[in-house]
Amino acid sequence: MTAFRAARRTVGLVSALVAFGTLTGGAAVAQPVPPAGPAPVPALDLDRYLGTWNQLAAVPQPFNLECARDTRAEYTLGPQGEIGVRNQCTTWSGSTNEIRGTAVVNDPVTRAQLHVSFPGVPTQDAVEGPTNYIVTALAPDYSWALVTDPSRLSGFVLAREPALDVPDRQRIRVAIEAAGQSPCMYLTSPVTGGISDIAPLCLR
Repeated sequence: MTAFRAARRTVGLVSALVAFGTLTGGAAVAQPVPPAGPAPVPALDLDRYLGTWNQLAAVPQPFNLECARDTRAEYTLGPQGEIGVRNQCTTWSGSTNEIRGTAVVNDPVTRAQLHVSFPGVPTQDAVEGPTNYIVTALAPDYSWALVTDPSRLSGFVLAREPALDVPDRQRIRVAIEAAGQSPCMYLTSPVTGGISDIAPLCLR
């Protein structure tokens, strides 16, 4: 659904980025080094990041098919310092779909790499685990953010408002390419007060 919901589905697809050698006939054979994952932003102010975000575009995910419009994520600070996650959208039948989870910071330096979990979801209910949510680009005023995961199989354009101006849309496309993805992988997400149709982001 939103970035955090996508993160729970992509964690099973994340592979360890480790290069190692194997011994063959007594000689070490170097293995190919996997490409590094997307770089996080240098520093994320979690207090500023909390609140409600609109999903304006996303790399399609199977669980997102039920969402017709107004896909949103709400992040709140819990009593024990945990980050509460509440994702919701309006389905094609007009009902509201919702899921709640928890996010934990995995990167104490940038605070921009997190593990997101959802209770009751098989393989996704562990509170701690590998990074599956990376804030890889962020507007200086926290008006928009680009989120992906180490495998680059998910991607989400989030914004505080339901629409962004042309310069910001261009900045996001540049950020997507800098993260090692193509804007054509992303489809726009209908939002009340913003884009009303679904189309490849590269055509916008």
